[in-house]
Amino acid sequence: MMVPLIAVLLLTATASMALAGPASEVVRPFYLQPGLELEASARGDFIDPARKVLNLNDEIRQGGEEGCLDPALPFNDTKFDPAEVIATLKLEELVKGTEATVVAKFKAEGEIQAVQWRLNEIGGRWRISDIASMSKDWALSRFQCE
Repeated sequence: MMVPLIAVLLLTATASMALAGPASEVVRPFYLQPGLELEASARGDFIDPARKVLNLNDEIRQGGEEGCLDPALPFNDTKFDPAEVIATLKLEELVKGTEATVVAKFKAEGEIQAVQWRLNEIGGRWRISDIASMSKDWALSRFQCE
């Protein structure tokens, strides 16, 4: 009786570390449609602190300026080829309760890039709270948009 219980517990733990689960599906569109994170139509996928920075960027852009964010943040601020990114994109997901981390790995500028997405489950839906480079020194939550 103890062995089946241990097997069930191990399977449950493994399932929460599965690749490309539901949180990953919130991240994937940002690689299929470059610049989506800057569009108002995607704002519902974000919560603070990321949403706050995106809204501040919108205010700057509405004032006629360029904005404070690089439009290539999901692509680790690289000069990327969309076809190469899509062909090499791998999303690794780790879920712990109502928090998830999705690491997007893809090839750009001849190197494998890695960007970490942090999400929280709110009302049965995953929402993005931050995006950060795993090799460069930036995170969306740390941008100073003024």
